Amino acid sequence: MSTQVQSTARPASRLKVTSVDVRARVGLALEAFLADYAAVLGRVGDELSDLEAPLQASVLAGGKRLRPLFAYWGARAAGASDDEALIRAAASLELLHAFALIHDDVMDGSDLRRGRPSAHRALAAAHRAAGRHGDPDRYGSAAAILLGDLLLVLSEQMLATAGLSAPAALRTRDVFATMRLELMAGQYLDISAPTRGGVPVERALRIAQYKSGKYTVEAPLHLGAAVAGAPAAVVDAYTAFALPIGEAFQLRDDLLGVFGDSDVTGKPSGEDLREGKQTVLIAATRERATDAGRALLAERLGDPGLDEAGVTALRELIVDCGARDRVEKMIAERRTHALAVLEHAPLTDEGREALRTLAVAAVDRAA
Repeated sequence: MSTQVQSTARPASRLKVTSVDVRARVGLALEAFLADYAAVLGRVGDELSDLEAPLQASVLAGGKRLRPLFAYWGARAAGASDDEALIRAAASLELLHAFALIHDDVMDGSDLRRGRPSAHRALAAAHRAAGRHGDPDRYGSAAAILLGDLLLVLSEQMLATAGLSAPAALRTRDVFATMRLELMAGQYLDISAPTRGGVPVERALRIAQYKSGKYTVEAPLHLGAAVAGAPAAVVDAYTAFALPIGEAFQLRDDLLGVFGDSDVTGKPSGEDLREGKQTVLIAATRERATDAGRALLAERLGDPGLDEAGVTALRELIVDCGARDRVEKMIAERRTHALAVLEHAPLTDEGREALRTLAVAAVDRAA
């Protein structure tokens, strides 16, 4: 039997709240917040309307809202009440995520995001269609970088104005600062890895943890705990649960980047292979492949012109050497361990069940 958290916040709502409800409320909070700032930007100049469509596509058009959901249920599982201040605080993480995706697409040269043109491609296309002066692609990249910067600024502003109590606001500010720092460090690890040759599994796991896992699961849970004023035992339990789930989330992402259906993932098939991503999947392939297999990997991985035949050849190598099965086993082991931690964590029953469902959905997703 687990020890139940004694809430120091207002009594929780008697109405059952679902993640579907939270996702919808987060969307409405983002819509209202961005509408206010669109008016502010509009006063600077009409030119800023160029950013409206890619901003809407990046923030309001789809997305799983995983980070806001982990933050919300991290707070509720620690005894916090359901209120709009919590929703707004959680929603601020979606702006941070949108910033990271826009910059990630620029760095990777990605054409698509969620089945639509990535922000820098959309901005370049708008430049081209309007017949403006200069290089459309250079403009698209520069404008997308600025759009990402804007979203980073707005994420902090949304958290600061969420309406949390003064002590909770101070606690969340510290968590948010660490979250941003680790995200930037993880992104650098990711772009640096291909320049250093073959990356072993252990280093690839560290990249996965900092690039995605910690800011997808651990930091949002810590932010929720900060809202609730949770004790150290809860924060420690969140870390023990979040790190393996975060790693499993990124391992699933690695598999989808190679084997995912582009109609479902919204990204071109085999894109990670063309980009030369040094993932755990690739590290495991390099360890397990024959000399001929390693030669094929060295020759074709990271080739931006890799055709479907090349993608197929690399996929077959990954499967035949057992790397795909190994990564699936790693995912299953991490999920099992994390759920066992969750079972004995000092959380509310409602929050525990929501986090369990959310974790399984994050790890077993198809996109």
